[in-house]
Amino acid sequence: MGTKIKGPGEPTKGVTRRGFIGSVSAGAVAAATGVARRGEAVPEITAPGEMVQVALTINDRVHRLLVEPRWTLLFVLRERLAITGTKVGCERGECGSCTVLIDGQPRYACMTLAVEAEGTEITTVEGLMHGEELGDVQKAFVEEDAFQCGYCTPGQVVSAEGLLRASPSPSLDEIRHGMSGNLCRCAAYVHIFRAVDTAAGLKRKGGGK
Repeated sequence: MGTKIKGPGEPTKGVTRRGFIGSVSAGAVAAATGVARRGEAVPEITAPGEMVQVALTINDRVHRLLVEPRWTLLFVLRERLAITGTKVGCERGECGSCTVLIDGQPRYACMTLAVEAEGTEITTVEGLMHGEELGDVQKAFVEEDAFQCGYCTPGQVVSAEGLLRASPSPSLDEIRHGMSGNLCRCAAYVHIFRAVDTAAGLKRKGGGK
């Protein structure tokens, strides 16, 4: 028995290629525009350029300001709050120059939205000082000459601080792994690793400052 070829006016059973593409497209549009299913709440959508209020706790001080939802924490720190120790590098989460601590964990400020950081404890390199006195990690970087041009140093210092808070006595392999998210174009890595080890000793001696 041969296969019957349907004429142009006859209905086709099942899902046609055109119907399949149409249903997928409709689903994609619904997901992208936030259209909810029956009984579900529709998420609030902020119009482009609209400002929202946030309260950011940075170095133990609360800053209340208006931001655009698309602004990164890096942009807000430098351009809105003039906290410029956090440096602009690649702006795509690769170099580590913009590293800050969020609830004690190293994070790239260029990859973190300011609105996302609300309700957390943010620490920049300035927050590691004790008044006018350098913190232990900063002292160790000076002592071990762990920089050349110095541009990446704030991010290196903050990452080292985060590492030592999580692991007060890291091995060399742990130091290498913990600092692997920070790039140094001057290749001062040997001195950086030595500085982290020295900082660990200073923290143990000084009670973990």
